[in-house]
Amino acid sequence: MGAMGLRERKKLRMYQDVSDIAISLFLEKGFERVSVAEVAAAAEISKPTLFRYFSSKEDLVLHRFADHQAEAARVVGARAPGQSAIDALRLHFLAGVERSDPVTGVNDDPQVLAFHRLLYGTPSLVARLYEYLERSEAALAAALGGDLEARLAAGQIVAVQRILAMDNWRRIAQGEGVAKVRQDAVAAAEAAFARLAAGLPAYEME
Repeated sequence: MGAMGLRERKKLRMYQDVSDIAISLFLEKGFERVSVAEVAAAAEISKPTLFRYFSSKEDLVLHRFADHQAEAARVVGARAPGQSAIDALRLHFLAGVERSDPVTGVNDDPQVLAFHRLLYGTPSLVARLYEYLERSEAALAAALGGDLEARLAAGQIVAVQRILAMDNWRRIAQGEGVAKVRQDAVAAAEAAFARLAAGLPAYEME
């Protein structure tokens, strides 16, 4: 068990280290101007080894979203007894806003802003991001029951979270103060989740 744990830690560290190196190069030179071979050389690994960890060049960037793919599903699965799925997701999003989780867009760290500019300014990365969002949506739908109604609900919830985060990020990227954006983000999230609750009554009741 201990050896397996060590191998897993080394594997996770490799993912993180190679992704960090790749993102640094992309930020410096531009995503399209950096080859996978250049990333592999900078990471001191072979190109085939890199592709054993990352299936595409885009995944070198989007690795940072990998842990979030099942996040909404985990929140629903771990909600308190008697708590609705919508309320659990609302509180989770608000907690992220409060702690400046980059996923909520409420973060003015220069590195985070640069990463988001890279992501949203590169068409192939945006396209790949939607694949991650689709997997997040599928996991959430399964947690909500897996039927058509659950899939429709998951699509709406994931869209609301994405749009809220994008609005927050755009405002901060345009120079607005994080304190003001956070205040507005809380109000916007409360209103958005209230609309979700009204439109998805099956997931507002336990």
